Amino acid sequence: MASGLGTADLFRMLGSFALVLALMAVLLWALRKLQTRMSTQSSGRRMQIIESLSVGPRQKFALLRVGEHEVLVGITPTQMTSLAQWPATASTATILHATPSATGETHVA
Repeated sequence: MASGLGTADLFRMLGSFALVLALMAVLLWALRKLQTRMSTQSSGRRMQIIESLSVGPRQKFALLRVGEHEVLVGITPTQMTSLAQWPATASTATILHATPSATGETHVA
């Protein structure tokens, strides 16, 4: 009996490998479609992430819409801090003049 792989065994292994790769590609495509669908169906939720911006390896800013307000949040590995808050219909000029009060709440000037 000869040791080693025959031609039929080699083709069977390569076919199985190709099938596994194709299955992984289909699952990745399906997960991406599902993720896109889940993010677009969030319109009924009260809180949405409008945009986020990484400013370092472990720090970022996130703009959230909570009900009728938009909140700018600073995020680090250990805490989240509300930086500014304004009505969702506020203009950009109004947003630039948001200042925190002595109590820590943000008021739009």
